[in-house]
Amino acid sequence: MWHKSCRMTFACLKRMKCYRYPWTRLYSTAQSTVDSTEVKTFQALAHRWWDEQGVYAPLHSMNDLRVPFIRDNVLKTVANHQPGKPLSGMKILDVGCGGGLLTEPLGRLGASVTGIDPVDENIKTAKSHKSFDPVLDSRIEYRVCSLEEITEEAKEIFDAVVASEVVEHVINVETFIQCCYQVLKPGGSLFITTINKTQLSYALGIVFAEQIAGFVQKGTHTWEKFVSPEKLESILESNGLSVQTVVGMLYNPLSGYWHWTENTSMNYAAHAVKPKVQEPPVLTEYVPKGETKEC
Repeated sequence: MWHKSCRMTFACLKRMKCYRYPWTRLYSTAQSTVDSTEVKTFQALAHRWWDEQGVYAPLHSMNDLRVPFIRDNVLKTVANHQPGKPLSGMKILDVGCGGGLLTEPLGRLGASVTGIDPVDENIKTAKSHKSFDPVLDSRIEYRVCSLEEITEEAKEIFDAVVASEVVEHVINVETFIQCCYQVLKPGGSLFITTINKTQLSYALGIVFAEQIAGFVQKGTHTWEKFVSPEKLESILESNGLSVQTVVGMLYNPLSGYWHWTENTSMNYAAHAVKPKVQEPPVLTEYVPKGETKEC
């Protein structure tokens, strides 16, 4: 009886040791999500990031929606904040920051922002533009690297990760999301804006915007890489992130402005949260009546 009870106890302990959350998956940083073809496309456009009337005009205008979207959702997790600098004390990672179009306004709101991009020319443009504002110099750090590279040294240190107009350019969306999860603090937020994979997005986003009207550089997007909200939600949830919001975004090329919409058939924004740390459940062994599980 004594030996049988001990074997049952050790078996229980063994299973507890092997337990891990279903979203704690192994990934390899050698599996880069950076597409070298995309890098070449953005290298050619690196000098045009801050031309508000150029190919990046829609991204300048998008700040009217995405900056408040990030700010307001981050502030839901903060008890107190400073007037004028509501994001003070928050650490934010801006993935695929380009020339810093979104990085800078987040820095002006008081956040400490790390902007990363695999395109060296983009980071040079971002650093150059930042230098005109001494306030931003102490709040923003730019680095030439991929998300996988920074994941090695930045586990669970960011209050928020932003990937705006990025996931439609990466090779492997799931690996990308796994890395975002790794660098987020428990309770931290992931913000994504991207393009839905629909016939409408092909007609307007590729044929009209790139090939006919030309207000987006030809070859900027590949329709096969677009991700539907349903697929993105599935990837987020299966990797341990709790989806809070998915909302549509609509761009008017005539006015040059964006507005929120319930329709997600073109562009959309998503907000997901990494759960706070929880203790794994205690696994117990069934013991038949009349036996004991103590040694």
